[in-house]
Amino acid sequence: MAKRIQLVLSRDVSKLGKSGDLVEVAPGYARNYLIPQGIGVSATPGILKQVERRRALEQQRLLELKQEAETRKQALEKVGSVSIAKQAGEKDSIFGTVTTQDVADAILAASKQEVDRRGITLPEINRLGTYKAEIKLHPDVSATIDVEVVAS
Repeated sequence: MAKRIQLVLSRDVSKLGKSGDLVEVAPGYARNYLIPQGIGVSATPGILKQVERRRALEQQRLLELKQEAETRKQALEKVGSVSIAKQAGEKDSIFGTVTTQDVADAILAASKQEVDRRGITLPEINRLGTYKAEIKLHPDVSATIDVEVVAS
């Protein structure tokens, strides 16, 4: 069997790897497709150093994003709870429902921080009362605040 060749990918390739990954492929696949298409580059010591430097910069960037999310979490938890006014009927049931956009707008008004509504997880809210909302700020960081639904 032929020896495999190491390449560094310059683009994402499904079922092979992401950009910057060091992969081992068959010589024909490398010679006939990956290298001519500009998808892969032969793994030389200089290229490997560039890949490591790029990886270190990416890790630093991800760490900074996580730290920023931590500070946003602390700011959101200082606010503690937000209040949303809804029209209520009998037995404290509300007309309509409380949406994630309502919660995002209330957070913006209370803490001057924009929160993506797609990162907010709410329980089903059909009555007046206090509920917990989870806000995902980063894949590893999430904050919990109280959402108080009051009659308008």
